[in-house]
Amino acid sequence: MLANPNVERSLRHIAALAVFVALGAGLFSAASPARADDTTGISGAPSDGTSTDDRSRFSYQVDPGQHVDDSYLVRNTGSTAQTMKILATDAFDTAQGAFSLLDTKQAPVDGGSWVTFANGQHSIDLPIAAGETKVVSFRLDVPSNAAPGDHAGGIVISVATAQGSIMVDRRVATRMYVRVKGALQPALTVGNISADYAGSLNPFNGTTDVKFTVRNNGNVALGADMVVNVKTYLGIGASGLVRTSVSELLPGSTRVVTVAVPGVPQLGYLNPHVNLVPTVDKDALNPGPLRTIERDSTLFVMPWWVLILLVVAGLVVLIVRLRRRSDRIRATAWIEHTESEARRKAAEAIEDQLITTGVNNDAS
Repeated sequence: MLANPNVERSLRHIAALAVFVALGAGLFSAASPARADDTTGISGAPSDGTSTDDRSRFSYQVDPGQHVDDSYLVRNTGSTAQTMKILATDAFDTAQGAFSLLDTKQAPVDGGSWVTFANGQHSIDLPIAAGETKVVSFRLDVPSNAAPGDHAGGIVISVATAQGSIMVDRRVATRMYVRVKGALQPALTVGNISADYAGSLNPFNGTTDVKFTVRNNGNVALGADMVVNVKTYLGIGASGLVRTSVSELLPGSTRVVTVAVPGVPQLGYLNPHVNLVPTVDKDALNPGPLRTIERDSTLFVMPWWVLILLVVAGLVVLIVRLRRRSDRIRATAWIEHTESEARRKAAEAIEDQLITTGVNNDAS
């Protein structure tokens, strides 16, 4: 065990710390039976070879073919002796966007496979007494044909214990980023942008859900800060600005993002807009200039009050047209009746004249 008091002070800054409750009276040690208050705990952090240092992760910027020697400080924070497996493995992003590492039994194929320990293997078993601290040395050998960019992984402490008939693998880890020098391509893209509108009784207070996919098409791990809003005719803003962010995406990873933009009026034409600025974690290596990305979409939302006005206007037009048609029919009928009456009266007048003429002729 290290007796240096600096170790104890530094251990308070160890990033990953897990303390696990006793497994119960069913587990036994070769030296003595487990007590009900026994605990299993592990912690680890980057080390300068004797104590922890100020690093929160392992970050290396290396040339192809280069090797790096480094150390990891491990402590048994539990109350019983245990054998820990120290290993290196590869990282990946989960569907929910969390940084994760391969299972203990799964072999790494990228940056994690470049690490070996004192035994020349990719993992090492470390017996360690309760409360004891040990420094584990390891070596990073970068292949001569390693691709430029970030290769993410982690140094893992694994303790497998039996819990009934099940083996439980308890792990803590420290992230490891290996950036191989060469042509860096920090590049995020925004695609598959779409939008849906949910209206309310207030035509000026709807919500637009903007959905899009952020993909890391480059070879550098990046996060993103985003501003999402909705515009309308002539690029005039139709909503406030909604600010959100995306946690770090490893190269090749994608993230589906949905942002709700409130206070959007029903103006007919809407133009959802996304502005994305790539970011780098504060403890990450700087990849250089980052390009801002802007994308938009089109959404047509017919205001309900406009629909009502259109319906009312349509009814008015229909009524006017029907009335005009009715008036036209009545006018035509009246004209026909008037003409008929005129013809009838003319015929009667001619007939009366003929009768009068005939009577006069008979008299003479």
